[in-house]
Amino acid sequence: MNRFTTQAEKRRFHLPHMRLTYLIGPVILIIFVLSLSFIGDSTVSRQKESLETALNRDIIHCYAVEGFYPPSLTYIEEHYGLTYNHDLFFVDYQPIGSNMRPDVTILVR
Repeated sequence: MNRFTTQAEKRRFHLPHMRLTYLIGPVILIIFVLSLSFIGDSTVSRQKESLETALNRDIIHCYAVEGFYPPSLTYIEEHYGLTYNHDLFFVDYQPIGSNMRPDVTILVR
């Protein structure tokens, strides 16, 4: 029997639904933003793992082929084709000697 309801009663009926909508909207937005942040962090960690794997592979390959460990990081980049995002990662490459494995540290900037 909606024909006997007044406009005030109709507004009172819709008001709780509108409040619920205004509360759920920001919650959904926050969940969406947090999930995007989590996906971004996951991608960076996978890139770091990939860089570690590639760098270790190139160091071992250089030692197996040439008989000495690479003297610098630029040597690996020039002769073995290592490429990575210099703005995103800092690679600390410390050669110890030609017959000792270098100390490599990868940091996310």
